[in-house]
Amino acid sequence: MSPKCQKDALVPDLCCCCSHLAPLLPLAGIIRFVTLLITLLGTWFIVQTYFDHRWEAISLRSWLGVTSKPRSEQLPRHKCGNKKSCPENYFAFKITSGAANVVGPSICFDDMILMSNLKNNIGRGLNIALVNGTNGQLLKADIFDMYSGDTDKLDTFLQEIKHGTIVLTASYDDAATKMNDKIRAHFVELGSSHVSKLGFRDNWVFLGAKGMKNKSPFEDHIKNDKDTNKYNGWPELLEMEGCAPKKMD
Repeated sequence: MSPKCQKDALVPDLCCCCSHLAPLLPLAGIIRFVTLLITLLGTWFIVQTYFDHRWEAISLRSWLGVTSKPRSEQLPRHKCGNKKSCPENYFAFKITSGAANVVGPSICFDDMILMSNLKNNIGRGLNIALVNGTNGQLLKADIFDMYSGDTDKLDTFLQEIKHGTIVLTASYDDAATKMNDKIRAHFVELGSSHVSKLGFRDNWVFLGAKGMKNKSPFEDHIKNDKDTNKYNGWPELLEMEGCAPKKMD
C-alpha cells in the first residue's frame, strides 16, 4: 500500500485503493465482464418475452404471416386438391393448361396425377389422357406436337378411342398451328364446342367422352391476344376442375 494509504489506514483514500487494485482488475477485463452481463440479461429478457409458455408462443410461421388452424378446424382435402368433393358415382378431375412455353400442363383424375412436369410425360401441343369411364383407370396418355408434328398420329389416336372412354386434354405452348378440319371434327364428336375456334397459341382445356350425345360442360378456352395476354405472346393459363359422371351401363 502507498504511504498515503498507510497514513490513514482506517479510512483509506478511495483513489489510492482503486489504483492499488488496478493491476488485479485490468480495465479491458472489466469491460468484458460488463458486456457479458448485459448480453446475458438481454438474452434472458428475450427468452422470457417471446418463448415463455406463460406468453403466447411466437413461431417462425407466425413471424412469416402464416397462421395454422387447429387440426379440428382445418379444411378437409378433396381429391385432386379441388375446392369441393364429388358425389358418389362421380370422378373428381382437374386440368391445368401450360403457362406460355415455360411451365407445362397437368392432368389429375380421381386423385391420380396422369400427366405433369414431375412425371416427365408432357410436351408442346396437345396433352391427352384417356380414362376408362367406368372404373377411372388410365388407358393411355400421349403428347401431340401441333406446331411441327405429324397430325396423322393424332388422327389415328382419336379414331381408336372406344365408346365410354373419358378424354382429358390440356394445351401447352401452341395447340392449333397444324390442327385441320379432320382433327377438329374428332373433338366435336367427343363433345367440344370450342375446338373450331382454337387458334395459334390459344390455351385450351377440355374433358369429353366418346359417345357423348350433348356438348361437354367441361371446357374452357382463351384466345391469344396481344392486348390481353398475361405473358409475352401467350395468354394466361387455364385451370378447370369438376366432377365427371361415371359410365354406369
